[in-house]
Amino acid sequence: MANTYTQISIQAVFTVKGRENFIVNTWRDSLHQYIAGIVRSEATTLAVGGWKDHVHIFFGLPPTLSISDLLQKVKANSSRWINEQKLVKGKFQW
Repeated sequence: MANTYTQISIQAVFTVKGRENFIVNTWRDSLHQYIAGIVRSEATTLAVGGWKDHVHIFFGLPPTLSISDLLQKVKANSSRWINEQKLVKGKFQW
């Protein structure tokens, strides 16, 4: 029986709630590294970047994992990290 190989590459973009410019230079790279680590725990991180009000993630998705499950984990854990580090005034949300 022949082997089956899959390659699923996804680019996801999500924004800060209200498109606020909360992601500043002083901690932007740390956020991108943190998000890359979250993705790496379940998928293949290809690139993470973004700007003051949004994040881009380019990743390889295993066929056994849904996009929504992975993005829910990324958004929940990264917003928790931002809030625990007190990097913005008030509560940060995607």
